[in-house]
Amino acid sequence: MSNKSGFFKRLKALSFSQKQLFATALCQRMLPNYQLFSEVCEYGNPQVLQTAMELLWQSQYDNKLKFNTDVHLQRIEEITPEPAEFEAYGAYPAMDAAVAVSTLLNAIQGKAEDDITNISKLSSSTVAHYIEALSDESLTDEALDEYVFAHPFMEQEKEMQNILLDAIESEKNVSKALVQGLRKEIIESGVSNIGISLD
Repeated sequence: MSNKSGFFKRLKALSFSQKQLFATALCQRMLPNYQLFSEVCEYGNPQVLQTAMELLWQSQYDNKLKFNTDVHLQRIEEITPEPAEFEAYGAYPAMDAAVAVSTLLNAIQGKAEDDITNISKLSSSTVAHYIEALSDESLTDEALDEYVFAHPFMEQEKEMQNILLDAIESEKNVSKALVQGLRKEIIESGVSNIGISLD
C-alpha cells in the first residue's frame, strides 16, 4: 500500500496503542456507511455504533474509563444487517462497519494485535467490493482486479491509510491531542471510505 518499506510491515511495527488508534480512525471513517443504510432502509440503530466509537476514542487517553465490552458487542450484533435479507447493496458496507467496530472491541479485550491490523484490510475490502459492484460485469477476473486497484476510490483509500499511518508513526506516544485531533478531522470530513457523505 505504500512505497515506504512496506505498509503492513510499518503497521505491524506500531505499538499496541498506536495500532488501536489507527484501527479506531478507520472504523470512524466507515460509520457513515452504516448511518446512511440505517436511514434509507429504516434498519438498526447508528447510535449503538456511535456510542461504542466514543468509548473507543476516549479509552485511548483516559485510563480510568471502564466499560463492559460484552454488552457493546451484544448490542452491535443485534443491529448488524444480514445482506441476504436486503435488496439494497448498502447492507454490505453497513455490515462491514459494524463488523469492524466489533472486531476492534474484541481485539482490544483479547490483546489480539493481528485482529487490530486486519481492520486495515477490512476497510480496503469494503472499497474493493463497492468498486466491483459499480464495474462492468463483462470484465475478466484479471481486468476486474486492475480496474479495482486503479479506481479513484481505492487510490483515496490507500492514500488515506498512508496519511493516517504517517501521522501516528510520527508520534511515539499516543497523546490526548493526537487522538482528539484525528477524531475531529475524520468526523468533520464526513466522508466514508466509499465516498458516502451524510450531508
